[in-house]
Amino acid sequence: MNSNKELIASMIANGALRSPQIIEAFEKVDRKYFIPESFQDHIYIDRPLPIGKDQTISQPSTVAFMLEQLQPRKGDKILDIGSGSGWTTALLCQIVGEEGSVLGLERHDELVEKGRKNLRKLHVSEHCRIEKAGRELGKPGEQFDKILVSASADEIPEELFAQLKTGGILVIPVKNSIFRFRKFSDTKVEAQEFPGFVFVPLIREKSATEEPA
Repeated sequence: MNSNKELIASMIANGALRSPQIIEAFEKVDRKYFIPESFQDHIYIDRPLPIGKDQTISQPSTVAFMLEQLQPRKGDKILDIGSGSGWTTALLCQIVGEEGSVLGLERHDELVEKGRKNLRKLHVSEHCRIEKAGRELGKPGEQFDKILVSASADEIPEELFAQLKTGGILVIPVKNSIFRFRKFSDTKVEAQEFPGFVFVPLIREKSATEEPA
């Protein structure tokens, strides 16, 4: 595939892309802005690509699948964990519009700066931002309509449910599956599992009170 248009058409044909608001986001937020120059010949190939610091920008069809499970809407407040070079943050930002907000979290300083620069290029940095991830997973003390995680956890991170509003959706890879969780109450969460995916690992910092392994 040689263009964003061809990539989108391919993802629609294989069923990865379905929702109008997500299709429009892919049309307006071209992957080419988030790929290192050394991989410019591979922009529209449907596979992950290195972005530095042993991290990757995810395969487009996988991103599309996860966004379809997340179902972001205009006005949503969204947390994007593992924002990398900023592509998923920018896609989400396009969908939520100025009525909503997106907070991207990234643990590598170099990628935080790259992501911020890429958001500025697309003029979406007013209501969407990328921050350095802290020691605790996510953004404790805040709640979001939707949470997207783009790195694979070893187990379901229960602490993210406290950061999810009632009625909210969490999409996260756990080992080699993508899970979709919908929170109905503080005691009721519905889960769906979609196996057969590979992601970089979600690295969780040890707190000061934890002993080294």
